[in-house]
Amino acid sequence: MDISVVVPLYNEAESLPELEAWIRRVMEENNFTYEILFINDGSTDESWKVIEKLSESNPNVKGVSFRRNYGKSPALNTGFQRTRGNVVITMDADLQDSPDEIPELYRMITEEGYDLVSGYKKKRYDPLSKTIPTKLFNATARKVSGIKNLHDFNCGLKAYRSAVVKHIEVYGDMHRYIPYLAKNAGFGKIGEKVVQHRARKYGKTKFGLDRFVNGYLDLLTLWFTGKFGAKPMHFFGLMGSLMFFLGFIAVIAVGAIKLYNMYHGNHYILVTDSPYFYISLVLMILGSQLFLAGFVGELVVRNSPGRNQYEIEQELNIKQPIN
Repeated sequence: MDISVVVPLYNEAESLPELEAWIRRVMEENNFTYEILFINDGSTDESWKVIEKLSESNPNVKGVSFRRNYGKSPALNTGFQRTRGNVVITMDADLQDSPDEIPELYRMITEEGYDLVSGYKKKRYDPLSKTIPTKLFNATARKVSGIKNLHDFNCGLKAYRSAVVKHIEVYGDMHRYIPYLAKNAGFGKIGEKVVQHRARKYGKTKFGLDRFVNGYLDLLTLWFTGKFGAKPMHFFGLMGSLMFFLGFIAVIAVGAIKLYNMYHGNHYILVTDSPYFYISLVLMILGSQLFLAGFVGELVVRNSPGRNQYEIEQELNIKQPIN
């Protein structure tokens, strides 16, 4: 199969028939073999009934329905697990993404060798209250992820080689950072294509401004797990050792100053009357706790069932040892 189109949705009953007809027309005009996977994320409207009707009229339409609303990331992850196409396309169900972009996205994956191609909505039909935070968000994501060529990490219109979606796990709200997840999984050839952004035709947006706050927290999580997830002691142990060392040196300094003043007959105060003594103790306690956190993290990683499961792309002349 050429293409799998994954469409997560929540209360988009009005737009689904038009979207399905549009995708079907594009696929037939380009002679693609395809499937459309509608992932109904606990909609409270008639979305699932519409999907059932579309499936009856088009055997290429498939659907999954959640019992309740879990979010876009679980919907995408569920769709990724069920795809069969060589190229996977994701798009939103609100008709703001144009299926006419699919042939070029497919070409970039199959002919230019990209692992992932992300859409870039250069001209947006959104209010300033959304576009300005989006620009700041994307600038931060480029800096932290090291993917300098992407301008729109959160664009719902993306294309992937099948291997990419089979080797990443999208959870929480990490759909914003799928390019970063792909990069951490070893898929480094990531491209971008300017795509058309259409004004919303039906309904209203399902996302609020809180997504920007949560987005930054998720980005920090990805950065930390990508850099220190396999070796937590390298972070906690270093920080803890440094804080303990500074606290220990400070305690010695406080004691040495008192002994010096005593020896030379100068005025001195008790060690316990010095605020620096308590600051030193706090540093030593925090340092010990951070070090222990790193140690516990190493125990968790050591007992993880997937600690030695690596993604191997190719093997050549590997022979099993003879007992």
